[in-house]
Amino acid sequence: MGGARTSTAATRWPGRAAGLALSCHPGPVAAVTALACALGVGAGLSPARLALVGAAVLAGQLSVGWCNDAFDVGRDARAGRRGKPAAEGAVPVRAVWGAAAVALALCVPLSLACGPLAGTVHLAAVAAAWLYNLRLKATALSWLPYAVGFAALPSLVTLSLPEASWPRWWTVAAGALLGVAAHLGDTLPDIEEDRAAGIRGLPHRLGTTGTRLLLPVPLLAATAVLVLGPPGPVDARSVAVLVLAGAAALLGPVLGRWWRKAALAGAVAVAAADLVLLLGRGTALS
Repeated sequence: MGGARTSTAATRWPGRAAGLALSCHPGPVAAVTALACALGVGAGLSPARLALVGAAVLAGQLSVGWCNDAFDVGRDARAGRRGKPAAEGAVPVRAVWGAAAVALALCVPLSLACGPLAGTVHLAAVAAAWLYNLRLKATALSWLPYAVGFAALPSLVTLSLPEASWPRWWTVAAGALLGVAAHLGDTLPDIEEDRAAGIRGLPHRLGTTGTRLLLPVPLLAATAVLVLGPPGPVDARSVAVLVLAGAAALLGPVLGRWWRKAALAGAVAVAAADLVLLLGRGTALS
């Protein structure tokens, strides 16, 4: 009997660890952290400073992802959503909350180590994301934390430089627009389920059709800002990126009829194109 109990516990821990890993929303966590690191490389951060910025963003994103799954566990369980380890009982909710708290506790010193102003900006963005999870997700202002979070990334990077300075306005504006698009694209596949659960964020108020029609607007606007914002002539490469971004922005929502995450994938593709455009033109962030 004792041996059987030990064996069960031994097989349970790997499953719990995997469940905890999946509960953090690993896709968005990796994407946002990679975006911050790419901006850091483009801005010329030293390897040590780049690692610090990446660690701060990673900790913040992990805290937000775990908070989201822990707070929504009851709603996810009632909706029978798959891929939600806490709602499926694969990992205790207490453990997910604990992981969120540890990640948030690590995020504070890591962010402030990037510089007092850089840390304050990043922690404000993380606080906005937690506020989204706990309150704003179900309101018409659901888009705001995404806009704040993405707009803060260029600021975190440039304020982490030895000669700390604020980023150029077009990088912040483009970040905010991409954040709104990320919210629309991420929410689009689950709008009907969320509405049934009582969530009334901006995409839920617009409905599936309205959100699908709106999604290309911030994506194209972000690319246009990056093409037209910097001083100097617009070259053919920038125009080509704008055209490709437009195609991806329009194609994602269309393919969403067959692939639930197509709209979000399109938003990520446009964000990647925008990053290439920003860095490829050699435009300084600050």
